Amino acid sequence: MNVIDTEPKNLNYDDIQGIVLQERPTPYVGTYVLLSIDHLQDGKAMLQRLLDEVTSAGQWSKPHEGAWVNVGFTYRGLEKLGVPQDSLNSFDIEFREGMAARAAKLGDVNESSTEHWEDPLGTDKVDVALALFASTEEALHQAEEAARRIHSDLRGISVIYRLEVGMNPDGRTHLGFMDGISNPRIEGNHIPGAVGQEGEVKAGEFLFGYLNESGTITKGPEPVELGHNGSYLSFRKLHMRVAAFRRYLREHADHRDDEELLAAKMVGRWPSGAPLSLAPETDDPALGEDVHRRNAFTYADDPKGFKCPVSSHIRRAFPRDSLQDSVVNVNIHRLLRRSTMYGPVLPEGVMEDDGQDRGIIFAGICSSLSRQFEFIKTDWLNGGNFAGISTEKDPITGKNEGEGIFTIPDKPIRHRVKELPSFSITKGGEYFFIPSMTALRWMAELD
Repeated sequence: MNVIDTEPKNLNYDDIQGIVLQERPTPYVGTYVLLSIDHLQDGKAMLQRLLDEVTSAGQWSKPHEGAWVNVGFTYRGLEKLGVPQDSLNSFDIEFREGMAARAAKLGDVNESSTEHWEDPLGTDKVDVALALFASTEEALHQAEEAARRIHSDLRGISVIYRLEVGMNPDGRTHLGFMDGISNPRIEGNHIPGAVGQEGEVKAGEFLFGYLNESGTITKGPEPVELGHNGSYLSFRKLHMRVAAFRRYLREHADHRDDEELLAAKMVGRWPSGAPLSLAPETDDPALGEDVHRRNAFTYADDPKGFKCPVSSHIRRAFPRDSLQDSVVNVNIHRLLRRSTMYGPVLPEGVMEDDGQDRGIIFAGICSSLSRQFEFIKTDWLNGGNFAGISTEKDPITGKNEGEGIFTIPDKPIRHRVKELPSFSITKGGEYFFIPSMTALRWMAELD
């Protein structure tokens, strides 16, 4: 049996799944496949096969068959695989309950409530998630064939969901903004191409068994063979109302030329990715493309939000130094974002909904669902008292439902846009555990 260092100083790249530490290629294509386990022995056989297919961080530069395969398990999936009850009880309560049980707390109400979620998301059917990514369609096809080999002849394993994802042709979200810009660097992650161009955050905020921002070792599920080098994943399918967003800009901007500025104020960046904090007047595409400069800013010189509104999306999702009266280290609330686009792009200039489902698969990696993902969602994005703004929610992802307000500080008087609708609708979600390679072997060898 491998000896595990319970207070490691270096990341074990060969034991950590690649999706935690590495960036996807640019461009990329991908597929999410959800499985249900109906028979224990077939589940064990699937685990044995996964060991040959899952891509570790150490393999990322030369993945098996040219594609990247990673895996996560729901609480019920671990239960079906025979993980002992004492171990199951050592997982965080949020993971054990599942996202659907916590939907109201997360703001998933009305149109986003679980009764409207896309089957099988949020049900007891989902046990395993396979994330397949590649730089070409051909390599992705090979990964999908590998995934089929994992379960195809196992009658106790069923494919219950499949969704194609990828990068939009211009690298932007469906709302027209450059995607995947903001991610922290993980302390100790020195692999070329590692995720994140922002300041370093302790590895224990994203991986069990490492030092965290509070100065302690993040305790994971037990035993150590199960928890060490593992993470939690928050998986959410978010439908984006692109036409409604465009119409709102058209109706509430003073002039046609101001539509892009209003959108930038709501997001906190220009479409190119250039932050308003560094380019407050006009877009700066060169800045947006500069991976070192586009995140090298604070809000110290903009406490009132004259350049970047306090209630803008990026300022809510990561306040940086905005919370001057708080003694809380904001890094304890950081997430690793691995989100992807799904659905066809709505052609430029189209102002009416075409009935197509398009949006974001939000994938957030952390070591505490409550302190990281759920805190950001409830207190920073949907919280009505964020930074002293008692009535506002995030203008892009908040549950505004036609009653939202967004304040744009200005002199001599602030400007407020009202009647904000909800541009993001939750179509479903799950909490997953991303085990280490050691944990996969441990589960496969359980008696």
